[in-house]
Amino acid sequence: MRINDNFEKLPESYLFSTVAAKLRKFREENPGVDVIRMDIGDVTLPIPASAISAMHRAVDDMAQKSSFHGYGPEQGYDFLRDAVAANDYVARGIDIKADEIFISDGAKSDLGNLGDIYSEDCVVAVADPGYPVYVDSNVIDGRGGELVDRRWSRFVYLDCNEANGFKPVPPAEHADVIFLCSPANPTGVSFTREELAAWVEYARANKAVIIYDSAYCAYITDPAVPHSIYEIPGAREVAIEVRSFSKTAGFTGLRCGYTVVPSSLCGTDAEGNEVPLRKLWLRRQTTKFNGASYIIQRGAEALYTEEGKREVRENVDYYLENARTIRETMSKAGFTVFGGENSPYIWVKSPNGEGSWELFGKCLSEAHISCTPGVGFGDAGEGYIRLTGFNTRENTKEAMRRILDFFKK
Repeated sequence: MRINDNFEKLPESYLFSTVAAKLRKFREENPGVDVIRMDIGDVTLPIPASAISAMHRAVDDMAQKSSFHGYGPEQGYDFLRDAVAANDYVARGIDIKADEIFISDGAKSDLGNLGDIYSEDCVVAVADPGYPVYVDSNVIDGRGGELVDRRWSRFVYLDCNEANGFKPVPPAEHADVIFLCSPANPTGVSFTREELAAWVEYARANKAVIIYDSAYCAYITDPAVPHSIYEIPGAREVAIEVRSFSKTAGFTGLRCGYTVVPSSLCGTDAEGNEVPLRKLWLRRQTTKFNGASYIIQRGAEALYTEEGKREVRENVDYYLENARTIRETMSKAGFTVFGGENSPYIWVKSPNGEGSWELFGKCLSEAHISCTPGVGFGDAGEGYIRLTGFNTRENTKEAMRRILDFFKK
């Protein structure tokens, strides 16, 4: 058989795999050195108690013939879709119905799998720097073209830099599919309503679809920052929204998220006929996905109880306090920083013109801290690193003490 040659076009290793390999090598060469991980966006707090209790009950359900669950609906159980619709949308005055919500095993899967419903010929726009899955999944699907000077020839790149506050703006060129993330990974910055409205207007004018990654919306504290793209008038006709329970409730190891595909959102077929994208996504999911675990979905449902909401808020506040500590300490150490206010991510500029991997090496060898090189998120990330607030409070404070000791010498 012949392979999908697009895999061979990709860089040799996924960013986070490369970081893990370098970290593993350093530990092997420096046994006994305590390295604090401030790189990968995994969480450290346990699952909220309300979700744990709900999952225990769900496990018991599986032990009884009367309450046993086998294959569930590929779109997700009604109990969770109803809870998502009521709490994440209707409660905010947003018209999203339960049958427009599709429960999945996480945002990352959906962000990659959505490529199944749009043509290989579509022109894709991606932020630089941005989450690598947006780029890599579309390259695998054949939309990248060729890698020229570290950029794919068929993509429209949305440069994010200090001049625009690391917020991508609508391009002059046409794009069919646009990936946006707010609060953004890796930069930690967020769109205001006015900024997001400009993107909705662009999508409407270009008959494009926005794939809106809203995995970190629980971290928003600024009332000027929308929690959902559907707060913007007209967004139902141009946007798919993807969310996750990973960073809000610690479900990184449990795997559960959801994608919203409004019934009013359409694309066109080869003859120019309008086709509802919800219909295509439903067909894709029923063909390739057997649904998220019943047990995990019961745990996610519990997050919408009063107790669950309080526990999630406590977790988010914990990580935001870590992010505040990092932001303030890095500024004190002489770095220019972005993010860390409505986001768990802090985007840090190299103080003396070092490259991203060079600064990564200094942090690792001198301060014994592992960060993520900004250039791994795109060419425009060169000269930056990303730090996260997802470690423990104790480790975060110790990491920042080391930063001050080393960089203020």
